[in-house]
Amino acid sequence: MLTQEALRAFWTGPVLESNVIVFLTLSGALLLGFLVGYERFYHGRAAGMRTYGLVCMASAALTVIAGYPHEWYGGQMPVGMGADPTRIIQGIVTGIGFLGAGVIMKEGFNISGLTTAASIWAASVTGVLVGVGFYLAAILLALLSAICMVSVPIMTSRLPSRQAIAISLSFARGFAPDENMIRERMLKNGYEVAGGSIVIGLREGKMEWQFVAVAFNKTSGARISELSRELSGVEGVESFQLSHARN
Repeated sequence: MLTQEALRAFWTGPVLESNVIVFLTLSGALLLGFLVGYERFYHGRAAGMRTYGLVCMASAALTVIAGYPHEWYGGQMPVGMGADPTRIIQGIVTGIGFLGAGVIMKEGFNISGLTTAASIWAASVTGVLVGVGFYLAAILLALLSAICMVSVPIMTSRLPSRQAIAISLSFARGFAPDENMIRERMLKNGYEVAGGSIVIGLREGKMEWQFVAVAFNKTSGARISELSRELSGVEGVESFQLSHARN
């Protein structure tokens, strides 16, 4: 039977104290996730601060609530509960992981959807917190996730970073491109070819090169429109494609 006492149990002192501890844990995990993600963002990688922050925070939420099972369901764990809640939670986060993987798209060196996948996973953890009765922690997790999604792009626009551009070049039939020449062209425009990123192929007698160019710093790299004009004048280049790395 639903009573006022049963509803108030979700907001009693011990339960609220547990929620506050969870919130502090989430805040610390989010900041640490930002720290690790900034290193990836700075070097122009697809997964950046938002992705790392969301994953780190959601993982911390699942781990910390496992330490307070006596506060689940407002401290009123149903007697003779037929299923183990921890196994249910495990199944949820695993299933949502597959769902998130479905929104990640890879085209050449360009990867998109990582942050969307991480936000879906964080939303599932918010649902888990609501399910076990950690309402305040669930609200705070949802707010932190939203703040992360909205404010991090603004914050990263002011932080030092290295722009990354995925480049595909198709050369004329029979033309043998010179790697040093390509690297010099990139250096001239404020970029360096990322180590180990060059992929070379041959299609219908034409050489095709794909690689990632990373700017030296936030202001050194030429705009993508300027870089396109530069590449159009490279000897032997028949066609090309440029795209910003994004997540």
